[in-house]
Amino acid sequence: MTKNTKTVVILLVIAALIAIVPLFALKGAEFGGSDDAGSEMISEIQGKEYEPWFTPVLETALGGELPGEIESLIFCLQTGIGVGIVAFVLGRFVERKKWQDKDNNSTSSK
Repeated sequence: MTKNTKTVVILLVIAALIAIVPLFALKGAEFGGSDDAGSEMISEIQGKEYEPWFTPVLETALGGELPGEIESLIFCLQTGIGVGIVAFVLGRFVERKKWQDKDNNSTSSK
């Protein structure tokens, strides 16, 4: 195995451990979202039930709450678009570096 392959394998194992260890280490724990935690904390500080300032646009348009599957779909789309943008920008940086190195090599050989 090359050094690069070993690094990738080690990083994948670490990522898997980060995702799996809490499930076994904290048996019976509830993994709630940050929205729920924030609402609970505001209710605790103010002493009354938290009331949102506005209703989400899609919930208003549909006349009710979005199903969980649709929320997951929208989140996945948002993630995919973000990853695509980041990958495009990083790819441009890599290609720019290659072209600059190529130009520097061609001008120095003249």
